[in-house]
Amino acid sequence: MSGKRTEVRPFGPEAIAAAAAFIRAGHPVAVPTETVYGLAADATNAEAVAGIYAAKGRPSFNPLIVHVPDLAAARRLGEFDAAALALAKQYWPGPLTLVVPLAADSPIASLVTAGLSSIALRVPAHPAMRALLEASGRPLAAPSANASGRISPTRAAHVLASLDGRIPLVIDGGPTAHGLESTIIAATDGSLRLLRPGPIVIDASKETRGIEAPGMLESHYAPGKPVRLDAGSARAGEWLIGFGSVAGDDSLSASGDLVEAAARLFDCLHRADSAAAPRIAVAHVPDEGLGLAINDRLRRAAAPRD
Repeated sequence: MSGKRTEVRPFGPEAIAAAAAFIRAGHPVAVPTETVYGLAADATNAEAVAGIYAAKGRPSFNPLIVHVPDLAAARRLGEFDAAALALAKQYWPGPLTLVVPLAADSPIASLVTAGLSSIALRVPAHPAMRALLEASGRPLAAPSANASGRISPTRAAHVLASLDGRIPLVIDGGPTAHGLESTIIAATDGSLRLLRPGPIVIDASKETRGIEAPGMLESHYAPGKPVRLDAGSARAGEWLIGFGSVAGDDSLSASGDLVEAAARLFDCLHRADSAAAPRIAVAHVPDEGLGLAINDRLRRAAAPRD
């Protein structure tokens, strides 16, 4: 929606109805939470999630936090052990994100989890985000509503400062209560690990294991096979992931659309990893727009490993 000004509506039934319509149509909208303003999109729609990255200009596909209305909804998406359940019951709704194993039948788009086997979940307390979850009927992926690298937004005006014209709507709920992103705790192996400090202080180990949540720099996902980039055709023993005019065994986007390519990236890599061919080749993707993030991931996937 480049070139068109972003509409700002005060929080209320009309704003929520308009935002829910945009969500169901696959567009991201900005909405206040108790931490910061989030850029929310349907977490089950890969192209909608790619729209978040396109709006933010995010340089790398890191896992996104999925917001849900209650613990029951969270347990349909992730697997909670006793420790995770205890934290959820104590602090939800509230500014705590729990990283747990992804449920086997989870409908969440792989772009949301960055291809990992875990998912970051939060039950927000802010009435605007809760109303949007109810009205849209979707789990919502929602990183901070600002261009990548900019200061996190705690007011609607902060959102407009970097995203005006990039998204259709901002719900103005006034200043946020905490002004600091949620605490993130991983509960994936019987222990609790602090991945990001935040408004809730919890005694947990600070051990990290690669990328597991937003705000972490190291990459974690990579196929178990050698990956060759900028391929014009497949060599013997390669599964080719095509793009644009380069056809293959699979394709990021036959039409050369970078939003579609971002939406399909992790699914294509997983299919290639499970294919019989011992090696993977990937066609050239332009290093511009979302292509920067796509290529960042592909270069990490292709990097030599010990």
